[in-house]
Amino acid sequence: MKQQQAIKIMPLGDSITDGYNVPGGYRMDLWQALHERGDRIEFVGSQENGPPELPHRRHEGYPGWRIDELHRHVGDWLQAAQPDIILLLIGTNDIVQGYDLERAPARLDALIDDLFRHCPEVQVFVGSIPPIDEPHLNARVQAYNEAIAQRIQARQAQGDRLIFVDLYAGLTSEDLADGIHPNRQGHRKIAQTWYESLTANW
Repeated sequence: MKQQQAIKIMPLGDSITDGYNVPGGYRMDLWQALHERGDRIEFVGSQENGPPELPHRRHEGYPGWRIDELHRHVGDWLQAAQPDIILLLIGTNDIVQGYDLERAPARLDALIDDLFRHCPEVQVFVGSIPPIDEPHLNARVQAYNEAIAQRIQARQAQGDRLIFVDLYAGLTSEDLADGIHPNRQGHRKIAQTWYESLTANW
């Protein structure tokens, strides 16, 4: 991933990307790991938060937002930022709100279509959403994650620049602050999984 020009990475999603209860969220440890590896990266987006030790605090993470809400605005953000890489993590609020769950994977597909329409050369890393510490909701999470993994695999076979990143697998209820949002340890694990996928596929 080493280049002379900074690689522009857009963290895109909901409160987990924002770092709702851990300012900076996974972005802190991910930036540090890539920086220590020698990669020149820049987080891009219209939002900004995080601690002073995070040099690049920009992102597109919106607490409470579903897939469709993110989709409505993504064109403007992409036009402004022109990212090289997108880290997409969205769907938790669709699950929690019980919002038209059967069509949630199709909504994600449509969102991904628009990402490529606005930025044809972008590479999109799509994360499975983390577990929820409530059995009924977590069953929905597992079904959604399985469906999007299958869709992304099919799109990869057609040549789309998509990578599925299984964030769910590395997390347990002990990594959640409130049953939904990752705690500091959870965000560290998410950062490590993103890092491993980025360095293996870029």
